[in-house]
Amino acid sequence: MQTYDVKMPLEQIRNIGIIAHIDAGKTTTTERLLYFTGQIHKMGEVHEGAATTDFMEQERERGITIQSAAVTCFWDFDSKRYRINIIDTPGHVDFTAEVERSLRVLDGAVVIFDGRKGVEPQSETVWRQANKYKVPRICFMNKINLIGGDFDKSFETIKNRLSNKAVAITLPIGRESELYGYIDLVLNKAFSYDSPDSIELKEIPIPDELKGRAEEHRAILIEALVEMDDALMEKYFAGEEITVDELKAALRKGTLESKVFPVLGGDSRTVMSKTILDYITLCLPSPLDVPPVQGDHSKTGNEIERKPDEGEPFSGLVFKIVNDSHIGNLSYFRVYSGTVNSGSYVYNSTKDIRERISRLVLMHADDREEVDTLRAGDIGAIVGLKSSVTGDTLCDEAHPIILEQIVFAEPVVSQAIEPATKSDEEKMSEALNRLVKEDPTFRVESNIETGQTIISGMGELHLEIMVDRMKREFNVVANVGKPQVAYRETVKSVCEQSEGRYVKQSGGKGQYGHCWLKIEPNEKGKGFEFVDAIKGGSIPREYIPAVRKGVEETLKAGVVAGYPVVDIKVTLFDGSYHEVDSSEAAFKVAASMAFKDGCKRANPILLEPIMDVAVEVPQQHMGDVTGSLSSKRGQIQGSEDVGNGITVINALVPLSELFGYTSELRSITSGRGSANIEPSHYSEVPKNVAEEIAGVKGK
Repeated sequence: MQTYDVKMPLEQIRNIGIIAHIDAGKTTTTERLLYFTGQIHKMGEVHEGAATTDFMEQERERGITIQSAAVTCFWDFDSKRYRINIIDTPGHVDFTAEVERSLRVLDGAVVIFDGRKGVEPQSETVWRQANKYKVPRICFMNKINLIGGDFDKSFETIKNRLSNKAVAITLPIGRESELYGYIDLVLNKAFSYDSPDSIELKEIPIPDELKGRAEEHRAILIEALVEMDDALMEKYFAGEEITVDELKAALRKGTLESKVFPVLGGDSRTVMSKTILDYITLCLPSPLDVPPVQGDHSKTGNEIERKPDEGEPFSGLVFKIVNDSHIGNLSYFRVYSGTVNSGSYVYNSTKDIRERISRLVLMHADDREEVDTLRAGDIGAIVGLKSSVTGDTLCDEAHPIILEQIVFAEPVVSQAIEPATKSDEEKMSEALNRLVKEDPTFRVESNIETGQTIISGMGELHLEIMVDRMKREFNVVANVGKPQVAYRETVKSVCEQSEGRYVKQSGGKGQYGHCWLKIEPNEKGKGFEFVDAIKGGSIPREYIPAVRKGVEETLKAGVVAGYPVVDIKVTLFDGSYHEVDSSEAAFKVAASMAFKDGCKRANPILLEPIMDVAVEVPQQHMGDVTGSLSSKRGQIQGSEDVGNGITVINALVPLSELFGYTSELRSITSGRGSANIEPSHYSEVPKNVAEEIAGVKGK
């Protein structure tokens, strides 16, 4: 295995992610990239549980990626050596947080598509995430060698559904199992390989039957690329020949600015992976091509930036915590500026604490390579951080900065969990704490009323994996209840005035708190808003935070069925106090009373998570599947014929109706249907269902 080269210039480093819908071939592609760069000498297969980046037992058993894994490889291109840091991410929607946090720290991405299906539901999700973080990307249409593989049709789905800036830069030669090469439209050359196992590409003449198609696609490509440069545009209109070097420069510029998205197609298991490496190196950004990272000064709040330069003060972002059984916490982080040394102290500006870095390591899946220094542009891991978690900024204490945190989706599924034996109780608590630290979308809380421990996550598979990890990694056996839905409550109308008055007189100092609140709905997704409208000192300044706190604590359990209250605006506009008896505690209680009373009078409703469901089914089962979705209070949004006798049905369905749906779908479609389910929004629960939920909750 080649090692870390501390002298490598920043322009020769690429930090990239491999992102896609589940089963498009991300891990297999990563494996081939590692093989052709000489990092591994035997290619592992996902279905055999032997892939380098799928190193968790659960990943090997299920044949899916659960945790993103970081690997490093080296590639020679245009007589320079490049270091490519790759993060292979999961495709399953339950682990979408892994994609989110990886894209936050990466400079570029390779989006993989299944060449038989083109854009799939999760492809759209990862594309939106990449848009959010402004990540330049190239696309690879994989699996064109399989039955039903169709480059043109799949390429059209990218143009129609994701971006009309997509441009083909290679065209496959041969169809399905007879695929044997590709035409490179930038170089205007054709290449072939003798068999899928060949390790060499041979240049061949462009086949006669493809010449017309290649010329047509190359003209479209050149037209898109000359727009990147005025001088090129003039040259093009003057009818002059555009050189290959000029095209390469324009392709790089266009990709970096997300004005074009280059699309390649083929079979990533073949030597074509070398071409993917060439275009990763050519098109995707180095740390120097990315705008300087923005942040706030932790003391003054002023906006500041850090350039990707070793001479700048150190700054980095922790984007992932992994619990390692041998060395404890491993904190993955990206260095944005300056350098950091093992054995030194860094400042966690998010938490205002100092942390010691005992060791620095570079990760190669689950292997570690110890290094003394990491510098701007590097992605590595720290051993020894005690308090830092995902999203925390590490920096130089003399030059503090807080970088933008990573925002994760809210968990939608909950389960009660209890240790199988009394002796597992303490171990379970420790295991859950560690897993919560690792995964920001995994939550644990205690239900005071029932005394139960509740775990929440992004889906049934997510919770199943967590319970399985507790058993294997922490040796804790736990029993889990049926999955529960994370309902929310809000109000629909306005309660202009609600009084909370707490007066208690018992020998000695009494208690006096009195406030008037206005309660109204807030905009969707805006959360809780507190407005202080006190005039004339009817409540002294020092008690106003206590009123807010009283409301915030009461938000945790609403008045319909005891679920958290969201999207609500509370205005404190009047009240009174007693010179001697008033206290923060009294105002907290008064605020709680006023809020509960006001909620009851503001038309409170129950909200439930609605899921975006895309079901892929053979056409003969379409009626049965549509009927099944409708019976689950599903709203059919439409259907689309994707070819090969397969239809995709899109529907919005309440999460509470979807538990066990995968098994039901299998039985309806004789195992041929598959569903992609991801959170869409919260919506009001129908009255009859709400009464049922409130009844169950009240028992």
